[in-house]
Amino acid sequence: MKVAFKPGTMIYPLPAVMVSCGDGPENYNIITIAWTGTICSDPPMCYISVRPERHSHGLIMRTGEFVINLTTSELARQTDWCGVRSGRDCNKFREMSLTPGVGQVVKAPIIEESPLNIECRVVEVKRLGTHDMFIANVVAVYAEESLIDKSTGQFQLNHAGPMAFSHGKYYSLGEKIGGFGFSVKKPRRK
Repeated sequence: MKVAFKPGTMIYPLPAVMVSCGDGPENYNIITIAWTGTICSDPPMCYISVRPERHSHGLIMRTGEFVINLTTSELARQTDWCGVRSGRDCNKFREMSLTPGVGQVVKAPIIEESPLNIECRVVEVKRLGTHDMFIANVVAVYAEESLIDKSTGQFQLNHAGPMAFSHGKYYSLGEKIGGFGFSVKKPRRK
């Protein structure tokens, strides 16, 4: 039996990412975002949704750039703190002992402690109600070298302890239960 709920945002779990923005050390900021995702593979595009009253919203509107920094269980405290504190009142990099790194394409900093950094350039802003969606081209990606499988060249985020957000709580991701296409893969003959 199902129980009816009022319409709402029930697509969970979501990635909990730290989005870095700003175009110089004097205005670098970090905002924690769960409303994010991939929207196109060719060209590579993604989005973040941000409330207009947030400090980072104005920085991203002005610069048209941001970096999505994936998070891990080890970064859970920093991820949460950067989501509940305002960059208007503090320097989040300094307060959380995070290192702003230099990317190759955008002026927004990467977070060195993150296992994967995705540099983005905004191509469209959709005003949607409580949030504005920043649709962006992915212009550069950086992966932690220790997480790249030497034999396949594949990035293995699962080895970094990725975390997710679900209904106001953070979770570490569990064990692998299959791979893409496993349900239709033919068994190997002996």
